[in-house]
This record gives sequence, structure tokens and C-alpha cells, in this order.
Amino acid sequence: MKFGLTPLADAEGAILAHAVKQGDLVLKKGVVLGAGELARLAAAGVAGVVAARLEPGDVGEDAAALRLAQALAGAAVRVENPFTGRSNLFAESAGVLRIDAGVIAALNGVDEAVTVATLPDFKAVTTGEMIATVKIIPFSVPEGLVARALAVVAAGAISVAPFHAKRIAMISTLLPGLKPSVVDKTVKVMGERIAPAGAAIVSDVRVAHEAGALAAALRAAAAGRAEMIVVFGASAITDRADVIPAAIEAAGGKVVHFGMPVDPGNLLLIGEMGGRPVLGAPGCARSPRENGFDWVLNRMLADIPVTRADIQAMGVGGLLMEIVSRPQPRAPDAPPAPAMVAAQPPELAVLLLAAGRSTRMGAVNKLLALHGGRPLVRHAAEAALAAAVGPVTVVTGHQAEEVRAALSGLPLHFVHNAAYAEGLSTSVKAGVAALAGDAQGAIVMLGDMPLVAPAVVRRLAAAFAENPGAKAVAPTVLGERGNPVLIGHALFARVSGLTGDVGARPLIEAAGEGVIDLPVDDPGVRTDIDTPEALAMLCGEGQNVT
Repeated sequence: MKFGLTPLADAEGAILAHAVKQGDLVLKKGVVLGAGELARLAAAGVAGVVAARLEPGDVGEDAAALRLAQALAGAAVRVENPFTGRSNLFAESAGVLRIDAGVIAALNGVDEAVTVATLPDFKAVTTGEMIATVKIIPFSVPEGLVARALAVVAAGAISVAPFHAKRIAMISTLLPGLKPSVVDKTVKVMGERIAPAGAAIVSDVRVAHEAGALAAALRAAAAGRAEMIVVFGASAITDRADVIPAAIEAAGGKVVHFGMPVDPGNLLLIGEMGGRPVLGAPGCARSPRENGFDWVLNRMLADIPVTRADIQAMGVGGLLMEIVSRPQPRAPDAPPAPAMVAAQPPELAVLLLAAGRSTRMGAVNKLLALHGGRPLVRHAAEAALAAAVGPVTVVTGHQAEEVRAALSGLPLHFVHNAAYAEGLSTSVKAGVAALAGDAQGAIVMLGDMPLVAPAVVRRLAAAFAENPGAKAVAPTVLGERGNPVLIGHALFARVSGLTGDVGARPLIEAAGEGVIDLPVDDPGVRTDIDTPEALAMLCGEGQNVT
């Protein structure tokens, strides 16, 4: 190909390399110059143009792009007619995109004139979605170059694995404090998530968060017409011996893999029962936002096997969004930290309220009831200590000596609330009054919430540290606030106005725009133990709850 400034007398049949705008004359780049175009150029006073002229053995940009695109296209892929040296590829079916990354890299390495760009491998795509483009940069390339490029192309290097309609059984486990509305929203989100694949939820079963009850539900689902089973736990899976994996094995299934290097989505579990995949959904799957659950679910909906090695290879690109402990600041006018000096985290304290009389529990003090062989209040205290965000002060009241004994051996501070019978507000007052003067905030935890994870406490602290204008931080699950909450020093003066059996909630509500609502994946922030029924559901029948 010859390229350069060409006199009009020699330009007939050449390709215009740059658009020409001269008075009323407009000729676009890529126009093949004929007698008419040359006459108009001459009339406009143009003596020459930058043009390209093909030589024997050259292949035009459109023809070259089309040949390569057609060679790359595999199952369920349509190739568009080329234009300006570009040929686009589109999905002919909704499904999961498959890309042979080695072929694409090799093709792009043949010559700078040949380029191919694609969407990511394993991306879920819709019918008609553009998935790749082949672009030839110059106006033509030698036939030899096209031949070399075709030599590295594997037929079907770009394909779509179509979704197959799937019947999905959905099982939700329940704990006290997990509102039915949260489960209802989860079912709705799940239905919307699988709709593009043509899949549907064929059963919606809700059982206690207990291995025996879940195992029975799993066996029933496996005996039905569902092709896949998805379990949403009331509490996140934290170990291979936890409720969901234990129930899968008790039901005759097996756990294939637990955990994934994708965030959000770390706590995903893959199992199998009777040839059916079983997914233990991470808490983030309750949200419609993309997370690691989508990556696995979509592959399974397209009948693409997901192995342990596949999961472990997902780390690069697995950080899907900024972690929830780093929300955007609400105080854009806050002065920046001095240059080259790391901002010091605020001094925080943790207040664990453990003074209540458990009036709805009858003769049982719920804080002393055993779960997993340890009192509920000890679960909460251990989570507070494990979070390591600051000293932990326990506010005692009813059966104070028994509560202290239940917490023996732990590095805690204690303050007694003599007015505990007047309600929860008095414990908040006693706790804040006992804090050291340099505390810039307090995380208020409740002794009857044994399922709160240390990570949640750390996220509250991180959000407060990174937002200097914040007055408070509250965790949310599907938009509903839970506990614990963090109240900043700016709200301490208002604690004296609290009355009755309320905690820090009025302070949070009064803070308005000063509150950071922090989405978390853990339903434990909405799970408190207030009644004998709730305690029995938490502990399971036959366990010691007294």
C-alpha cells in the first residue's frame, strides 16, 4: 500500500485518509476518490490530498477484518458486515461468553495492524450484545499478513455458551430477628437475577437455621423437579462444619468447595446432591449488585462446570467494588490530612450492654443461656474483643455477678448500672459516662446478639475513621438498620436525654445526614434473642438453654 500526499492528478481510485472540509465541500475519511470527488476538490481549490492506494497483493481493511472475525466466531456468535476496517461480533443467544485468551493474545501479537478486543471471558451476555470487535488499523494489509493472522486463530475462539432454562429450588434458613421482609426481598432479587437466563424459582422453602431441618429440606428439593438448589443462610457460612455444609453432608450430598477469592462473595459454597449443584449463597447475594455469586451461578446456568481450580483462579479481577468499609465521605469540605502524614485513627471504645432483666424470657436470663457451649453474652464479648478496635467495657445490671462470671478470663472493663430496671437507655448513659475523655466514638453492642461478626465491628470503625464529618455509623441489611451502632463524640452530650427502654437508636435517627448507613452481608446485625422461642430456634432442640 502506498500512503501519503497525493496530487489530484494521481488520486483517482485512492482512499481518502483524512476528511476534507473546504468551504461547502465535505468529504469523509475512507471515501474512494472518483472523478466526481476529484472535480469537487479541484473546484474548492484543493491541489492534493493524503490518500492510500492499494497495491497488488493487498487486502482491503474491510475484507481483512471480515475474514478474521469469521474465523474467530464460534457457537452462538454472529459476525456483522465490516465498515471502516472494523467487523463486530454479537451474541446470538443469552449465555456466558467464552474467550480463548491465548488465541486473542497471539492474534494481537502478529502485527500492529491487526487488533481484536473482547468482553471478559465468562461474562454473562444478552442476545444481540456486542462481544468483540476486529479492527484493521491501516486501509489495507498484505495478503501474507492476513495469512499469518489466520494461522494463529483457533476456530471458535469466541463463543457463547447459551443459558439453559433451569428450575431452581430456593431454601432460606431462619433465625429470630431475621424479618420475613428480608427473606421476601431475597427471593425477589434472586428471581430477577436468574430471569435473563430464562430460569425460575420453582420452590421457596423456609426452615430453621439448624442442620437437621435444612437437611430435610435439601432431601425434599433433591427429590423434586428442581435442577439446582440455592441456600440462603440466616447467618453467613464461616466454616466447613457450619450449618449449611453440615446439612448438605447429612442429606447425602457433598461439599465441593468453600470460599472464593472474589469480594464481595468470599463465603460462597459449592456442593452437590444427586447430580444437582447446590450453592450456599454468600450474604452479598441478597443484593442485586454483581458479586462472586453471579460468576458461579451464571456458569452453572449455562452448564459450564465450575471446579475448585476455576474458583481459585478468580482472584485477578475478583475485587468487584470498593469494600463496604470505605463509603464515600459525607463531608466533602472536611480539611485533608497534612501531606505526607498518615491520619491517625480515632480513639474508639466498645460498650457491651449486658444489664437487662430478660423479662420476655421468663425465668431464664437470656445472656447466660448457652449456645455452642458458651453463654450468649460471651459470644458477643468475644466478637467485640476479636474486632480489636478499642477497649471493651461491659455494662452490667441484672444478675451482675453471674454475668461477670460468664465473662471470666476475658480482658474486659466493667461498669455497673444500678438503674438497669428503668430500661436500656440507662445502660447507654452509664457506659458513655464511664468512657475515658479522649474517646472519639463508642460502638454500642448488645449482649443478646451473639451472631454479630467481628468483621462488622471493624467495618463500623473503618467507616467512621475515613469519614471525619460522620456523627454515627449504622449497619444495614437490604436497607434496614441493625446493631451494633457507632456513635461519635458529637452525640455523647445527647445521651443524657435518652429515657426508657431504648438504646442509641434515637441518637442515630436524630443525626440525620451525619449518619453513614453501611451495607453489610451479615444478617447477624438483625438477629437478637428476646423470647424462649427465639432462643430455642438459635440453639436447636435438645441443647441446654438454661
